[in-house]
Amino acid sequence: MSYFVTGATGFLGRFLVSNLLKRKGTVHVLVRKDSRKKLEAIGRKMGWDMKRVVVVEGDMTAPKCGVSAAQLRALTGKVKHFFHLAAIYDLTASAESQRKANIDGTRNALDLAVAIKGATGAGPVFHHTSSIAAAGLYPGVFREDMFEEAEGLDDPYLRTKHDSEGLVRAEKRLKWRIYRPGMVVGHSQTGEMDKIDGPYYFFTFLKKLREMLPPWMPTLGIEGGRINVVPVDFVVDAMDHIAHKPKLDGHTFHLTDPEPMRVGEVLNTFARAGHAPEMTMRIDARMFAFVPSGVRMAVGNLPPVRRFIGMLLRDFQIPKEVLKFITYPTRFDNREAERALKGSGIKVPPLESYAWRLWDYWERHLDPDLFVDRTLKGKVRGKVVLITGGSSGIGLSTAQRVAEAGAITIIVARGEEELFKARDAMKAAGGKVFAYTADLADMADCDRLVATVLKEHGQVDVLVNNAGRSIRRSIELSYDRFHDFERTMQLNYFGSLRLIMGFLPKMTERRRGHIINISSIGVLANSPRFSAYVASKAALDAFSRCAQGELSGKGISFTTINMPLVKTPMIAPTKMYDSVPTLTPDEAADLLVKAIIEKPSRIATRLGIFAALINAVAPKAYEVVMNTAFELFPDSAAAKGDKKALRGEVEPSNEQIAFASLMRGVHW
Repeated sequence: MSYFVTGATGFLGRFLVSNLLKRKGTVHVLVRKDSRKKLEAIGRKMGWDMKRVVVVEGDMTAPKCGVSAAQLRALTGKVKHFFHLAAIYDLTASAESQRKANIDGTRNALDLAVAIKGATGAGPVFHHTSSIAAAGLYPGVFREDMFEEAEGLDDPYLRTKHDSEGLVRAEKRLKWRIYRPGMVVGHSQTGEMDKIDGPYYFFTFLKKLREMLPPWMPTLGIEGGRINVVPVDFVVDAMDHIAHKPKLDGHTFHLTDPEPMRVGEVLNTFARAGHAPEMTMRIDARMFAFVPSGVRMAVGNLPPVRRFIGMLLRDFQIPKEVLKFITYPTRFDNREAERALKGSGIKVPPLESYAWRLWDYWERHLDPDLFVDRTLKGKVRGKVVLITGGSSGIGLSTAQRVAEAGAITIIVARGEEELFKARDAMKAAGGKVFAYTADLADMADCDRLVATVLKEHGQVDVLVNNAGRSIRRSIELSYDRFHDFERTMQLNYFGSLRLIMGFLPKMTERRRGHIINISSIGVLANSPRFSAYVASKAALDAFSRCAQGELSGKGISFTTINMPLVKTPMIAPTKMYDSVPTLTPDEAADLLVKAIIEKPSRIATRLGIFAALINAVAPKAYEVVMNTAFELFPDSAAAKGDKKALRGEVEPSNEQIAFASLMRGVHW
């Protein structure tokens, strides 16, 4: 017995060919010339006997599939079963490409099957792989003998699947059988799948939910309509079995799950498989049926609503075309298929029994995060990165990282000797590094720096506002030191803001740029004795939040890093910090690398976020904690201006060390 298969390199096709090779005979496969190597690779992977696989070069979009006259003569009268699987199964494909592949391709396949009938006229049986999409969005139960009753065919995918099946149903020159598989997912035994489709579109969402919340956390979700999910091995086993049964020509078979699950149930099944929180409470979209469709459409078309929904769909990588199937209205009667499969043992396995295999395969092979370049080199190579305070501490460690990754690295600091020494060391290591001296507390010097950098480098892609001044002094000791507040604000806020305002015009013109501001955990924890420092950093944080709202649509990203305590020269005057947990500059640079790669709005420690949450929920209780810390950690000798006491400053007590360890990274 001889077979002919189109779409043999596709997902369904490769498994069907494997099944056919278990029978006697030769399998002819239609393959484009440039896909021969792909077919050979698939054959090796699937374990095909390539001596029984005959390649027929052609093109589905050409008349008679582009098969040459010589090949037609060789095939004539030899093919008993012609399986047509080649098609586009992609909701996001263009209407034109779907028309060519699904409609024109089916017409050409029919003509090819007729051309190889042979003199007897018996010809091959044409087995057409359609889809439940041929029913459109029919509201109710769609039987296997129904076709013209299809509704809601505005979508190109639904329309082309319906019309291509219509060509086969109208065919008088050949005997035919039509198969309408449900939503095909991976293999129930191996989990293998070749692309993200159907329920897989929601896997990224479930994964992010898992990263944010513990598995036991109940969440709110959707109920949705019933979607028909079937594994690829069931589909090909059913097609293979039905194709070889007699007296079934002219019939259509729904290869579907007789008891489909609702969207919410399907997502919860995969949530369990991926150890993500389940949607305990699910909202049925029918609850909103009382809202007039015009009102729903008007709300959905509001610019903020459209942008917000678009952002969520982009983040979770869900095509908007998928949303219409959340409330899928069609059920499928499959009694013809059940009769044909009776006694074969072929049936749809419960999704619960193999969902974990699908999730595991997706996470290992298809997860989009696997293909994202998350290296620092991929983000900064060839780009201009400017780092203030780049001659020591956090700035120097970060500069060394980005220079090594191939960035055009610009470091800025006041001290010329230390700055140039850092530059020369990085250049000797192979980095492309430039150094500029500037006093960022001087607005004129900031303007000079901006003008020089833009003149010599054209633009700044990443601006890291790292230079800063910290003052640890209680308010009572600051009554006559108003200049403490002025100078911290001058450098930490106005200096950073001056650079941002200087480089932003070029960034907005190019519609890309990233500004990273080194803030403090003290802004979240409201650390006592740091009122001047925290206020200056809080001002920069507030500016960034406002700027994000204005500039995110122009390709500009802002990241605020609420940095915990770092072992740098800035904290050296407070000797107590020698005995409490701190980050090293290299560990702090790790946070900056994360910011450059991922571009989050904020990076903060869990303790910092927890402190802000407690302060918001129970401000009086938090006030007691902060006042206790204030009393526990006195002003340093440096803050008091007592140089003699500084030389003989006492070691911190065990109580102080224990408290600082508990509140790791917070300034006291």
